[in-house]
Amino acid sequence: MEAVPARAHGCVAAVALLALLCLLPLPTVRAPWWALGLLCALYAVCEHVVRRRFGGTFYPVLLAGAFLLPPPAAALVALPAALLSPVEHRPALPRRVWRAARPALAVWGAAEVNWALGGRDAVVASDFPYALLPAGAAVLAFCLVLTALDGGIRVLALGVPPRRAWHGLLSRSLAPVAVHGLAGLMMAVLWRSPYGPVAALLVLLPMWVSWWIFAQYHRERAAHQATIRALVQAVDIKDGYTRGHSERVGQASVMIARELGMDEDRVEVLRFAGILHDVGKLGVPTRLLRKDGPLTPEERRIIELHPEYGHEMVRGISFLGEARAAILHHHERLDGSGYPYGLVGAQIPECARVVAVADAFDAMTSTRSYRRARPVEAAVTELERCAGAQFDPRMVAALARALARWGCPRSSEGGSGGERQPTDTTDETPLRAPGRQPATGTRR
Repeated sequence: MEAVPARAHGCVAAVALLALLCLLPLPTVRAPWWALGLLCALYAVCEHVVRRRFGGTFYPVLLAGAFLLPPPAAALVALPAALLSPVEHRPALPRRVWRAARPALAVWGAAEVNWALGGRDAVVASDFPYALLPAGAAVLAFCLVLTALDGGIRVLALGVPPRRAWHGLLSRSLAPVAVHGLAGLMMAVLWRSPYGPVAALLVLLPMWVSWWIFAQYHRERAAHQATIRALVQAVDIKDGYTRGHSERVGQASVMIARELGMDEDRVEVLRFAGILHDVGKLGVPTRLLRKDGPLTPEERRIIELHPEYGHEMVRGISFLGEARAAILHHHERLDGSGYPYGLVGAQIPECARVVAVADAFDAMTSTRSYRRARPVEAAVTELERCAGAQFDPRMVAALARALARWGCPRSSEGGSGGERQPTDTTDETPLRAPGRQPATGTRR
């Protein structure tokens, strides 16, 4: 939203109008205004500290408001924090309005569902486990509203295709918001108990501990990302033809993994594997990587050492997990004619078979010093022709489905589909099918 399109301004204005409509019944609502004021102040403090120290948002106080207050009053809890907190990027006004209206609508929706299902009476009476049912439905409504709004703004402000804008938003938010919802329910029950609001505040202590642990995890993750970026940048500096290639191979590997139904942890590992698959080229003489003419057998043998170089370079990076095997074996072939060890079929690790297909696809659809990029359709046809002999048919079919659904991988350096920025001239795999000659003039 650095330069907010007019349609995004319209979306923000519409969401703000909806939030104002939710607040219209306020004059007729009987609400404990002292409790509303305390929740507003508490949420503003929590949100300021969490954003400043840890990043992210802090929902337990918001959801406690949804369980304690009538819907129009609950919607007010989010407004002071959003309107008073600093805005890091311009334009400030639409960002501030969005930051206020988005949670206000979500809390209003959660409160409406909770009250419609009798959640307020269950909280007042401490009626467990019945109180969990309306609270769970309220959390789901909260997530659905946030998902609808976030997907819409991604389409309008960022230009994300509609078929991709909402992908994964709900599934990724449900678990953490459910935890926040449980903490909010505990706050609401204690608030209504004889112990009062002070006891409710004690619920926030374990939440602060969990946020601290979460922040430590993200700092470690950021360090991992910095390590990977440094390695990839080193390869890019060594040979400018690789720029953008590693990123696209990582994206294509993720697309294949998700089509195969792998869990998110393995998807992330495969992203690392795709990004780092050629890091071993740091050990290959630059003159060979940039050579325009054909390679001699000796030069080819030197280049074919790069998977082993790469494996040795990342051997001690524990968080890469099975990505290290993909780096070592992404040039193996199902028929045993690959390198470095000539593994056959299922002997090749699954992650390596994924990266092999992603690597070959990007190599064919990227412009080389000796030929222009192939169209995406032609590249997929070639992969299908060589499936079973060189590539795993499951991985090829998964990539074809993903491309049909999401389009071609895109990087910050190159385009998508058709012609791309030049990438490493030694990187394309010779594609072979039984009884046929290599399909592409390649230099591996």
